[in-house]
Amino acid sequence: MEKRKLGNSDLIVSVLGMGCWQYGGGSYWGEQNQRDVDLVVHKSLDLGINYFDTAEVYNDGESEKALGIAIKNKRNQAIIGTKFTPANATPVSLRQSCEQSLKRLQTDYIDLYMLHWPINHHAIRHFTDNEDSISNPPLSQEVFQTLEDLQKEGKIRYIGVSNHGVKQMKAVEEVNPSVMTNELAYNLFSRGIEHEILPYCTEKNIGVIGYMPLQQGLLTGKYSSLSDVKPMQARSRHFHFSRGEGSRHGENGAEQEIEIALAEIKAIADELNVHMIELSLAWAISNQEISSTIVGSRTERHLDLNVKGAYLKLPQDVMNRLNDITNPVLEKLGANPDYYESRYNSRIF
Repeated sequence: MEKRKLGNSDLIVSVLGMGCWQYGGGSYWGEQNQRDVDLVVHKSLDLGINYFDTAEVYNDGESEKALGIAIKNKRNQAIIGTKFTPANATPVSLRQSCEQSLKRLQTDYIDLYMLHWPINHHAIRHFTDNEDSISNPPLSQEVFQTLEDLQKEGKIRYIGVSNHGVKQMKAVEEVNPSVMTNELAYNLFSRGIEHEILPYCTEKNIGVIGYMPLQQGLLTGKYSSLSDVKPMQARSRHFHFSRGEGSRHGENGAEQEIEIALAEIKAIADELNVHMIELSLAWAISNQEISSTIVGSRTERHLDLNVKGAYLKLPQDVMNRLNDITNPVLEKLGANPDYYESRYNSRIF
């Protein structure tokens, strides 16, 4: 398994990482058997996958617990990244969040500890209805000083952010230049970071972890029509705002452009005699500016298919075709990578 350096750290991560959102089971993805989690985690390590990505909010902490159980006797083989929410970013709450994550993960240290979303009223409101927390967010200096203290105490190795735009990364850099990674959505239908964010990260040697490479199932080939996508997975700006359960963006989506692109992507997959999952993952991983692309694997069968994508090398002409095919979606959705809010009222800027 190919590995790449993560920003300016000494972390060398597999180009295919393990997204652990499904672990522990929950209302979003459904039940997840711990036995399957154990099998997938252990086999991943055997295959050279060493980065495992979770968060305190995934299934209300059950994801961290499930990963902790699976990784317990193999901790030294794994690089673990987890995230805390901006609603838990005050010094006291942040310390509590870190301690709770350590306990759930059954580990003494977290390799990469990330601020899940930027600290602003809009982002905080997504995680709490406590108006005092929403109205009085902590100062960045407080947040990153606390993270530095946790780092000095050996509880975390590296500090990162997730879902931050260029202006937000610059603001973070002013208070803590040691932040060394940004985790962002990136796939054939979510290419917004290519405009400004990815070039900035490359220039500043900030490692990028790409998430949602299969657009929550849209790029797996399992849908014969976009109308088959469940409302919970149709909340992003890719879909008309009326489609998604709890949709917040209020935009018209890019469904026509996506329907056309899906058919052409499927045709290329058939031409190469590969699964659409392999093709979609190979496209994301081929971008050398992305250190690791994380994808969930609920079973060994899913893992095997995802791994094939990590080993598939696409010729440049195929890459060009895929870019051309999905450019209309990129143009329709724009450069803002917050795909769950209106681009005019985004948490990312």
